Amino acid sequence: MLEDRMRAASSPTAWPAAYPKGYAVVDVETTGLARDDRIISAGVYRLDARGEVEDHWYTLVNPERDPGPVWIHGLTSDVLEGAPLFQEIAEEFSARLDGRVLVAHNAVFDWQMIAREYARAEREAPVRQRLCTIALSKELALPLPNYKLEALAAHFGVVQQRAHHALDDARVLAEAFRPSLRAAAAGGVRLPLHECRPLTEWTDRAVPRQQAGYGSYRQTSWRPSRKRPACPYPNPGRYEAGKRLKQGMRVAFSGDTSTERDLLEDRATEAGLHVATSLSRLTSLLVTNDPDSGTSKVVKARQFGTPVVDEAAFGQLLGDVAPASEG
Repeated sequence: MLEDRMRAASSPTAWPAAYPKGYAVVDVETTGLARDDRIISAGVYRLDARGEVEDHWYTLVNPERDPGPVWIHGLTSDVLEGAPLFQEIAEEFSARLDGRVLVAHNAVFDWQMIAREYARAEREAPVRQRLCTIALSKELALPLPNYKLEALAAHFGVVQQRAHHALDDARVLAEAFRPSLRAAAAGGVRLPLHECRPLTEWTDRAVPRQQAGYGSYRQTSWRPSRKRPACPYPNPGRYEAGKRLKQGMRVAFSGDTSTERDLLEDRATEAGLHVATSLSRLTSLLVTNDPDSGTSKVVKARQFGTPVVDEAAFGQLLGDVAPASEG
């Protein structure tokens, strides 16, 4: 039974030595879901190696713009106006994250929002690994009706008090993560840890939504999209190791990058490459810093035999892209 395995995992001899020494369970509420959106509140529960709570912390953050979907998070312009700016809480946030694995529900979203805020503040988030509780639930084959936080909480009997409140969502996740972690330890499950690469290059882009001013959020523009011009060159086929990239090649990206993704994609487009949002048999190259991850693009790249390079190698290749006219 799950309870028996959890009790076994609590004994000093049963705990996997390779497991992390501490965790920071995080939830952030934001003005939206796009790259230009901002964090407006953050909650962190620090846990020890076995998932026991050490302390918790919460802050509001002034996004210096409209608060986004107030009907979801409940944080109005008036509430946020007197809140500290992200750069003013960055040091305290860092102290909560330092040396720990970042744990979140749909962790890639929380990590990307955090990484972007630190980049704007010209700082670096002290996070090197993240763990997504959705991925862990799948590894444990939990019998959930779906992978929403509410379903995970209900499975472990955790009561939500204020959904979409960063501190309460972090509390709920911390209480659901503890038994998940112990079940994983008891079953010898390898934790689905992924590398986090802090952004070292970032630029803000002005978007029409921000021109409306602080406090005038428009629901219709919650997820602004960027439409890139069509690549004018035909696809010459797959990239071959040791050779040059060629204009028209289809390039896909997966996972964290040190350069903000839009910038990297802009450079690829400017070099005459076709930036693909998905991976198919026609994709010439996949760029990822985590080739062992289980993302759909990495899995498809293995299936199709698509060449894979990391961000550093791709940066070098971008410096010498062959023209489409070259035979």
